[in-house]
Amino acid sequence: MINIGICDDSQEARFLLSVTLERILDKKNIKYNIYEFSSGERFLKWFNKYENRLDLLFLDIEMLGIDGMDTAKRIREFNSLVQIVFVTSHPTYVFDGYSVGALGYIMKPAKETQVEDALERAIFALNKNKIDVYVIKNIDGIYKIPKHAILFFYSEKRTIVCVTKDNNYTFYAKLDNVEEEVSMPFVRIHQRYLVNADLVDRINIDSVSIGGEELPISRSYKEKAVLELSRSLLK
Repeated sequence: MINIGICDDSQEARFLLSVTLERILDKKNIKYNIYEFSSGERFLKWFNKYENRLDLLFLDIEMLGIDGMDTAKRIREFNSLVQIVFVTSHPTYVFDGYSVGALGYIMKPAKETQVEDALERAIFALNKNKIDVYVIKNIDGIYKIPKHAILFFYSEKRTIVCVTKDNNYTFYAKLDNVEEEVSMPFVRIHQRYLVNADLVDRINIDSVSIGGEELPISRSYKEKAVLELSRSLLK
């Protein structure tokens, strides 16, 4: 399943791109959802609520109100995973796309070969990203958290809390299973704690400092944990 957004203030342009995408995706037997937005404002309002739902966005650069480039910049303030393809009538805008990590651009009117090429590159990037994100499901929804942004996990009764710099995400799981899923660079330092070795600031005698927190290293995990953490700090 791939979730695709089309943001363009031209209804005709949205319709033509949607039809082209449907034809390509049906031909490839790929399941999909397509969401349409008539302005950057409408898209951002939706995206702030459902950011983890979207995989790929076809974004018109020239729009009234918040244009495509400003929309992309706001996306990148808190989301680095959604793939962005700019749609434009003027190639002079294209080079600005590198600053927001755009996958590429399509010239209007969009040709099917261009759309198919962009779609294939997006799917390739999304499949690669699956390795680099940890997916959390809870009562609030589904969250795709970049592994490099996770400070540590800790168990709290029957739940796990994933701690990042900006947010905490609580979900039902066992820490042993989480450890198997994330693998390196995450290191178990305690029955309750699993830390990102790449983000550890300091190793102390019986604890580690990470993200402003001091977490205990238990005796049973100490020898292996200190060895693996030291290797990471010395990289």
